[in-house]
Amino acid sequence: MSSWFITGASRGLGAEITRAALESGHVVAATARDPRAVLALFPDAGDALLALPLDVTDEQQARAAVEAATKRFGGIDVLVSNAGRGVLGAVEEVSDAAAKAVYETNVFGTLNVLRAALPGMRARRSGHILTISSVGGFHSTPGWGVYASTKFAVEGLSEALAAEVGPLGIQVTIVEPGRFRTDFLDRSSLHTEATLIEDYAATAGGTRDTAAEHNHNQPGDPAKAARVIVDVAGSDKAPLRLQLGADSVERIEAKLHSMADELERWRPVAVSTDHDDVAATG
Repeated sequence: MSSWFITGASRGLGAEITRAALESGHVVAATARDPRAVLALFPDAGDALLALPLDVTDEQQARAAVEAATKRFGGIDVLVSNAGRGVLGAVEEVSDAAAKAVYETNVFGTLNVLRAALPGMRARRSGHILTISSVGGFHSTPGWGVYASTKFAVEGLSEALAAEVGPLGIQVTIVEPGRFRTDFLDRSSLHTEATLIEDYAATAGGTRDTAAEHNHNQPGDPAKAARVIVDVAGSDKAPLRLQLGADSVERIEAKLHSMADELERWRPVAVSTDHDDVAATG
């Protein structure tokens, strides 16, 4: 049995991870802006569930939630940083306020929870951090640029974090889901910019249309994804990156091939910029 701390646990993938962890016999501190929504989902969880209020953009509230979970369960073995929000619109269309709002939750909120949970993990020299990113954190597409940039940021800090905490006995896994059938595309999770620039109608504009069409018709099963995440959290050799969904695998494979081809084509130009003495001895 492990003790879990999950953010954004009242719906979507966060709720399914909470369910899968409880069904696997773990104890869970499940956080949400309104913890009553968590309790309503799991009325029979009993003492195995601790529902806590948490707005991840509030650093003090993050510390208080971690302290409450630690007091109840003796520590946090698995941290799932899942809380997030989206913004849809061409890069130029997204306002400063909308961009800052999504960064506050997805990036700074992730950092708030990490800073609160890591001291306990370091003291015990154990733990597993699972950061819910997105396939968009590796491969951005029109209309999702600002949102994807937050996930790129989370992946960058998670890569470094993995190297920093690995020697301390703490694992880090970046989870890259594709399109899963959650409420992410609902207005409650996704802000769609009102500004429309006609020049982007064929690119980001098309994404706006397909997002509406795909809402609640996505191919991924969040319950299956949650079970995989719980299984991976129990592994001693978890991957740094975990793709979920055939669409995620396909998009990442395509980008890797494209990057490898481009790197090879431009290799002579890239290496030509070293100092001559370095090139002569390299």
